[in-house]
Amino acid sequence: MTVNKMVPFVTFRTRVRDESIERPNPYRWEDKTSDDYFSGKRVVLFSLPGAFSPTCSTYQLPDFEKLYDEFEREGINAIYCISVNDAFVMNAWGKALGSQKVKLIPDGSGEFTRKMGMLVAKENLGFGMRSWRYAAVIDNGVVEQWFEEDGFSDNCETDPYGISSPQNVLEALKSFQTAAAARPGRVNISQIP
Repeated sequence: MTVNKMVPFVTFRTRVRDESIERPNPYRWEDKTSDDYFSGKRVVLFSLPGAFSPTCSTYQLPDFEKLYDEFEREGINAIYCISVNDAFVMNAWGKALGSQKVKLIPDGSGEFTRKMGMLVAKENLGFGMRSWRYAAVIDNGVVEQWFEEDGFSDNCETDPYGISSPQNVLEALKSFQTAAAARPGRVNISQIP
């Protein structure tokens, strides 16, 4: 994926809490689309190889959660974490980590990840097909900034992490905002008498 490209349109199968369901597990299926997540807002999306995995659970998701308010101050409306895991796993992981602000997107079939060009084999870890680690700033469905870890490959022996870290994304976002503010205003030629 590169900057200035639209994110792919897919439908995600999510599970949402519904108190009207009278059973011990009050959740129902709800389809969400790329438009639901990305249209009309500026968001950070980050992807990782798997819920409950060490780097993802110790650093990546918790640090995005901790820095959420700073991202908001930089004009970000939402932060999404996506992984090639089903809705049950993503919900359980979010609950286990106490995630309140970062929203988790289940890409159970890997369709979104594949269309983003980020699907890799992880058979060497017993995972099957998963996402390469990356992050993006997305404005109204268009990739504005892209942060992909080095070494993109199937069955990579390492799990690179740093380029897509929340600290790096936030720093780049601040630099982007500063550079945008420093640019002189543009004049619309049609408005000149």
